Amino acid sequence: MDRYISILKNRSAQYLLVAAFPARMAYGMISLAIYFKVQQTSGSIALAGLAAGVNGVAGATTAGLRGTVVDRIGMQIPLRVLAPTYAALIVFFSTAQTNFQLVLFAGILGFTAPPINLSVRPLWKITVPPEQIRVAYSLDTSIMNSVGVFGPLASTSISLAHGADSALRICASLMVIGGLALSFSSRTKSWRPEKKTKGDLPVWKVPAMRLLMFEGMFIGLGWGLFDIGVPAFTTIEKIPERTGVIFAIMATGNVIGGLFAGMISKHTSSLRAFRRNYTMWFIFSLPLVFTYPNWTMMTVTFLMSLMAGGLQVFYLEISEAVRPKGTAVAALGWLWTVEGTFSAIGSALGGFISEHFSPRYCLASTTICVGIGLLIMTLGQNLLKAADRIPDSKSDEAALEANVDTNK
Repeated sequence: MDRYISILKNRSAQYLLVAAFPARMAYGMISLAIYFKVQQTSGSIALAGLAAGVNGVAGATTAGLRGTVVDRIGMQIPLRVLAPTYAALIVFFSTAQTNFQLVLFAGILGFTAPPINLSVRPLWKITVPPEQIRVAYSLDTSIMNSVGVFGPLASTSISLAHGADSALRICASLMVIGGLALSFSSRTKSWRPEKKTKGDLPVWKVPAMRLLMFEGMFIGLGWGLFDIGVPAFTTIEKIPERTGVIFAIMATGNVIGGLFAGMISKHTSSLRAFRRNYTMWFIFSLPLVFTYPNWTMMTVTFLMSLMAGGLQVFYLEISEAVRPKGTAVAALGWLWTVEGTFSAIGSALGGFISEHFSPRYCLASTTICVGIGLLIMTLGQNLLKAADRIPDSKSDEAALEANVDTNK
């Protein structure tokens, strides 16, 4: 715990965490804010799932492109342009009334999503000393995971109490505040893209990255089905307020799991810890299909989120170990493009399946997708050998020197 306290005493780290938080909260809220806006306006769960899915597809398919732009021109311009544009479009979306407008504007929102999380991770290498980077990743991942679940909690609560339009306006305000605050950070100004050499491969030609993308297809699909299956389940059962409770419990599990991953980071390799967490994640997901939105679902999703919180930490370390040089932002962006695209497809399917069949099919599909992901990573683990180690200070220092502008 002392290592976490040391980072939290770092003023630059404090600014990075605080500046990014509002925009991350907005991202955590937006999907369900869109879902409830469309559901309240049209009365259709299927259309609400479709709109959320279209938004997710549009955002995911362009994440890699945004990452590539950041790797070429830096972070400041994309953040300063896209953050206020995105906020304005959220307000515009809140005025939509027809089914066509709702789906169309949801898609336009996705295309203009600012690169918040893509920008934050590389900044840690010029914010904390090399020996603290793994712990910083763990802390950052825990916060990212928590707002990814507390966001839906806030979105659900506001949408049900005051209407989805209120939730959307809050999202817009948070994005402007967070996006611009991050863009004016001294660390954002000093960060410079890695220099690429002539022989460096693009992300999609690296076998290890292709493996992570293949796994991401199934995990994205499974989580997309889950993210819509839960609110659809509670809506059908006329207990929509429990959606927020379930997501809040998951947030707690994500934070605990992520922080624990940081505490054990000096004692195990990223790959070995990842495989253990993945196995337990699948085992805990097996009873999911039999749960109901009460203590049973709360218990199972809490145990799953404990594993998922740690899993995310080690996944990001693996991607950092196997990515090609010069893709500090783009590599993660392309991984999120694949996973996010299939997550959006899952969201769209989840609304249709829940309305015409049963949300339990969505929950069952989540478990199946996790099992397939585990199988893919087990069979392809030889491609990830570069991550079967505990990162040392020398490798972190090399990454640090590649990203810092020594003239500023």
